[in-house]
Amino acid sequence: MLEQIKRTFQEKGIHKVKLGGFDIDGILRGKYVSIDKFLSVAEKGLGFCDVVFNWDSNDELYGTPAKLTGDGYPDLLAKIDLDTFRQIPWEPDTAFFILDFFHDQETPFPLCPRRLLRTVIDQANEMGFQPFASLEYEYFLFKETADSLEEKGFKNLVPMSPGAFGYSVLRASAAAEFVHTVVDSMAEYDVTLEGIHTETGPGVYETAIKYDMALRSADKAGLFKTGVKEICTKQGLVATFMAKWSPDYPGCSGHLHQSLWDLDAERNYFSDTADSLGISGTMKHYIGGQKQLMPEMMALVCPTVNSYKRIVPGSWAPVNASWGIENRTAAIRAIPGQGEKSTRVEYRLAGADAHPHIALAASLAAGLYGIRHQIDPEDPLITNAYEADENQFESLPQSLLDAINRLDQSDTVREILGSDFVDHYVMTRRWEYDNFSKAVTDWERQRYFEII
Repeated sequence: MLEQIKRTFQEKGIHKVKLGGFDIDGILRGKYVSIDKFLSVAEKGLGFCDVVFNWDSNDELYGTPAKLTGDGYPDLLAKIDLDTFRQIPWEPDTAFFILDFFHDQETPFPLCPRRLLRTVIDQANEMGFQPFASLEYEYFLFKETADSLEEKGFKNLVPMSPGAFGYSVLRASAAAEFVHTVVDSMAEYDVTLEGIHTETGPGVYETAIKYDMALRSADKAGLFKTGVKEICTKQGLVATFMAKWSPDYPGCSGHLHQSLWDLDAERNYFSDTADSLGISGTMKHYIGGQKQLMPEMMALVCPTVNSYKRIVPGSWAPVNASWGIENRTAAIRAIPGQGEKSTRVEYRLAGADAHPHIALAASLAAGLYGIRHQIDPEDPLITNAYEADENQFESLPQSLLDAINRLDQSDTVREILGSDFVDHYVMTRRWEYDNFSKAVTDWERQRYFEII
């Protein structure tokens, strides 16, 4: 494969290589290297400081150092996944590859999110399943720059377009330069999009990424988020994938579409045309596992304090562990589709801020757990989930702190995802919450500064 890559470099005039790996927050951490450096490390790997797993999203060291990293922040072994080769369309002479992190040549680093997803996919393969997935994102666009965001203190931002124009052909056409650049560039970047349209709110778009095998799908989702931000920079725009950037507008979803096929990817095990609902027993048990473990796994899917601002009634985001057939108020939307190939589960809990590898690993692991234990999801919801009886579906944690505690106490999640990863992840989320709890917000100053 390396010889073919060298020939491709020559044919396409590639002179630089960008390497990147995903940290616990889904941030793509990486560097540029020369062609000579790339060729020298392509098969054996290179050193990469393990501080990226000791940093939060603001590059601050966690108060409690990670147990599985070195005291002096030594190098991990970063191995290049040569199968992820792509050329960056907005950097024409530059190639890109994704990194996996290892302790040594034989020992994967247990805190690597991509490794976590690989492990769950291996479990699915052992059960005879090939998981497929696709992700869709909502995100807001602003006529701002990194400098102007800081100067304005992230206030009084100018949206790319005004008004609430959901599914607006007019607004999308007016922004044709951005829309076409995203669609065409992502296709060249091996991140094919199935659709893009405006959503309700000023400058908000939704984009669906074409389905693929689970690992490739998560990779594409992570690269899409970073890629959109890079494209925006070149067009004088800024994109945010916050779950809820303003109380005045809907939150941003990051729904996970999933299905299980045979190992040859010829048969969708979720489809059953003889069933009254059009879905198989395997799919029902998969939903049963996701439904049962959702409250315990919520911190893995909703990873920030801001995530929970989206989880409110009437917000198109779930508030309970519910499921239904084509029901967009439920946490899990079963989609019989128009035939065998399109039958799937939509895991609607995830917001745009979810880590694609961790959220997909968690939801997939929960579904596999349901299949192994043949968990009955019970009857699907046929009414509005926000009005469902409290005894019918378990309520979801309403804050990051509640979700962290549920995850920390879950023996089941530790069993299926590994205690090393769960312990580290819980530590990082407690750090996130503790930092938030110390913050003095604009809301507090406006409410208490003078009157109290």
